[in-house]
Amino acid sequence: MIKVSVMYPNSEDVKFDADYYKNTHLPMVQKLVGSALKELELDLGIGGRAPGEAAPYVAIAHLKFDDVASFQAAFGPHAATFAADVKNYSNVQGEIQISDLVTF
Repeated sequence: MIKVSVMYPNSEDVKFDADYYKNTHLPMVQKLVGSALKELELDLGIGGRAPGEAAPYVAIAHLKFDDVASFQAAFGPHAATFAADVKNYSNVQGEIQISDLVTF
């Protein structure tokens, strides 16, 4: 299993509409990628390492797929749609990391 993390960096100027992202954008992603998406989690940053420090990311979405090929096949045809929606919830682009999940 792999995890695709979409991380939105935090800064003083960042704008991020968590309600829109949670209630509109992510459900659209779920619908369009379909059954290839095995699990979806959303982290909303509330703090950093030290007390009072801002979180390094305002939000991180974690999408789990069986493998890279299934992610690419499901996500690729809709990538432009997903990218075009960013302006509706944020003024920053998400950073994407694909990770191999290792369980212990």
